[in-house]
Amino acid sequence: MDLSTTIVSAVIALLFTVFCGWRGARPINVLKGPRMMPWRPLMVAGALATLLLAAHILNLLGMKTGDPRY
Repeated sequence: MDLSTTIVSAVIALLFTVFCGWRGARPINVLKGPRMMPWRPLMVAGALATLLLAAHILNLLGMKTGDPRY
């Protein structure tokens, strides 16, 4: 992926993470029943995607983020 595509993907992943965090932090409504979406694991998956895309952006900008022996 080029730099612009990676930045757009990272912003989308960050927005997804924030949205899932907001939805997961809302209080439970007993009258509606249980939640059918696992918001917390989705938030963690979005945060992982954001972290990996941030490392990819740094690699595209010329920084080494991997093993220092290589």
